[in-house]
Amino acid sequence: MTATLKRLLAGALALTAAHSVEAADLGYAPQPRAAYIPPVQPMSIVSEVRIGGAVQDPGSAEGKARGFSTENVNGEILFAKPLISADPFWQAFVPRPTVGGSYNTGGRTSYAYLGATWTLEIFPGTFNNRVFLDGFFGGAAHNGYTGPKATTPYGFNTLGCNPLFREAAALGFRLTEHWSIMATVEHMSNAGLCANNRGLTNFGGKLGYTF
Repeated sequence: MTATLKRLLAGALALTAAHSVEAADLGYAPQPRAAYIPPVQPMSIVSEVRIGGAVQDPGSAEGKARGFSTENVNGEILFAKPLISADPFWQAFVPRPTVGGSYNTGGRTSYAYLGATWTLEIFPGTFNNRVFLDGFFGGAAHNGYTGPKATTPYGFNTLGCNPLFREAAALGFRLTEHWSIMATVEHMSNAGLCANNRGLTNFGGKLGYTF
C-alpha cells in the first residue's frame, strides 16, 4: 500500500469519527428500535362476534329421541375486557362481557343470555397461541316450560324457573389472526332453586371473528 493511500484512509477514518462525535453531541445519535408489542385489547368496544349451531339436549324430551328437529342457531357478541393488567397471568382472570341468543328451529325452547367469558391459552409456546379454552357463566331468559312436571307439554323439558343459570365451555383453534373455530357445550338449569330442574344440555360448534 502506498504512503499516499495510507494517508487518505487515515484521513477518512478520522473524519468519520469526528462526524459521529459531533452527531452524538447534537443529540442525533441513532436510537435502537423498540420491539413491537401488539395491543392487549381491540380498539373497538366489540372484541369478537360468533355464530354457530347446536343440537338441543340429545336424548331428552327436547332432543331427537322424540322424532322432531331440535337444532339451534346461535349468535353472540363478546365485548372488550373492562380492565387491563400488564401481567399476563392476572389478565387471564379478567373476563369479556358476553351477550347472545339461541333460536330452536323445531319450536322448542329458545333463549337469550348475558354473562362473562374467560379465555385461556393452552400451551401457547407449543401451539403458537392457536389453541384456547373458553369458559362462560351467566344467566339465561327462555320461552320454555316452567310449570308442574305432570302437565309438561309433549316435546319440552321441565325447566322449573325463568331465568336460569347458564354455564358453557368451548375448545377453540385459531385459523388466522381473526378467524377461529370452536367445539362447544352448554348447560342451563336452576341449580335446584325451583321444584323441577330438568335443564338443557346442548352440544355444537361456532365460528368466531376477532376484531
